[in-house]
Amino acid sequence: MDEIVYILINEAMPGYVKIGITDDLNRRIMELSRTSVPVPFECFFAKKVKDSRDIEKKMHATFAKDRVDSGAGREFFMIPPEQAAAALSMVDGEDIIQHDDSINTEQEKIALAEVRSRRPVFNFTNVGITSGSTLNFYLDESITCTVFDARKVKFNEDVVSLSDAAMQVLKTKGLNWKAVSGPGIWMFEGETLDDRRKRMEQE
Repeated sequence: MDEIVYILINEAMPGYVKIGITDDLNRRIMELSRTSVPVPFECFFAKKVKDSRDIEKKMHATFAKDRVDSGAGREFFMIPPEQAAAALSMVDGEDIIQHDDSINTEQEKIALAEVRSRRPVFNFTNVGITSGSTLNFYLDESITCTVFDARKVKFNEDVVSLSDAAMQVLKTKGLNWKAVSGPGIWMFEGETLDDRRKRMEQE
């Protein structure tokens, strides 16, 4: 049976994704976004596929070590959404373009914007990466950009943010992701910038 395998994110739960299946993506998001969470869930990436349950199981198995409370049957994983989307992108199927603006109320849109505005900006200096360092793209390590200053990179001769550079790459690869977090998909010395930041914070 053809169903949608989805990857959902929630701005109130940074670092977590929900991976599941549904036959109606908008309805599922609204079900999950009721009063139990501060702000609505959003679709990061979704795909309509054959053997959806098998694909879901494989996705869950791929990220099993990062699953949160698997004994309770929860479908939450502590991984960057970019990694989950990279895995799902390799599956044959139809990309689902879902516009959260069509299901979120004005009040919810305002709440989402406020939460996003409080998100800390990635700083290369804080993770020991200097200007001139080379970063590799997670999905294709032959694609690189160069650190320009504490917050920007140089990509295709332009000085842009990590996320802007990542979106440019995704478009050339025909990947229809809702958004992308630069630290989750650019790598330095074999690990994503997000993983490097977490590791250094723990150390």
